[in-house]
Amino acid sequence: MGALRAQEQTAGWPSRPVRVVLPFAPSGGTDFQGRILCDYLTRALGQSFYIDYRPGAGSNIGVAEVARSAPDGYTLGWITVASHAINPTLYAKLPFDPVRDFAPVSMVGIFPNLLAVNNALPVQTVPDLISLLKKEPGKYAFASSGQGTSLHLSGELFKMMTGTDMIHVPYKGGGPALSDVIAGQVHMTFGNMPTVLAQVRAGRVRAIAVTSAERWFTAPEIPAVAETVPGFLAMSWHAVAFPAGTPGPIVDKLAAAIHGALATKELQERFAAGGVKAMPMAPRELAAFIREDIERWAPAIRASGVRAE
Repeated sequence: MGALRAQEQTAGWPSRPVRVVLPFAPSGGTDFQGRILCDYLTRALGQSFYIDYRPGAGSNIGVAEVARSAPDGYTLGWITVASHAINPTLYAKLPFDPVRDFAPVSMVGIFPNLLAVNNALPVQTVPDLISLLKKEPGKYAFASSGQGTSLHLSGELFKMMTGTDMIHVPYKGGGPALSDVIAGQVHMTFGNMPTVLAQVRAGRVRAIAVTSAERWFTAPEIPAVAETVPGFLAMSWHAVAFPAGTPGPIVDKLAAAIHGALATKELQERFAAGGVKAMPMAPRELAAFIREDIERWAPAIRASGVRAE
């Protein structure tokens, strides 16, 4: 009877609109991916997938709402490297458990940060930068979009793995941080690839390296930090998850629809235009990835000394 009932739930789902809680403000990179995917799922599954913006507290407000929602398949959460990999170590206490309180569905997209320097800084490569930082420790600064963000922690990881010292200058967003690097107020930034690459190609800043394990497909001419610092990896990612307890057949049905979307040339090209790689991942695979990524970021967070309440 249980199996029959699960089949009936799957066959009838979705029978009404599905709310997609996005824990950031409109118009950012997260919104860009979310709107593209929701449009595809609406067409593929015959019901509206609509975005409900719930920004605040480093994405914790919106993500906590998903965790508290009914596990009926009609509230879907947009989760990220911030909510599910960084915040579990960064925050002394979270209003949710990133592993226990969610039913992961699929990864959606992944992209690296890009280490870019002011054009006046006398470095062309990662070895050049390491040499400069070791020659004059504590003299140079890197900008980020705020304490505990992937931009900040990419810099902390770089310091930890290269034995160098830099000053961290936090801003209230990646845009202002990048603007001050361009203006020469700060020496460098580990900015989100989609944003920084446009400024690199316009000649306003110099690209040094990407934070992916290998060169990134949208800019293969830029080396990876890992080519000089083996094992260096700092990726930003976006995924979706239901509240824990959502029936498995519904999770699997949505995962299949998302994987179908991510396999289309149209969606891949639209993501790539923003520097994002479409990245399908099965529910169990995503669950394992989240656990691994929490451990991957933890050393850099602890080394930074940053703690959020």
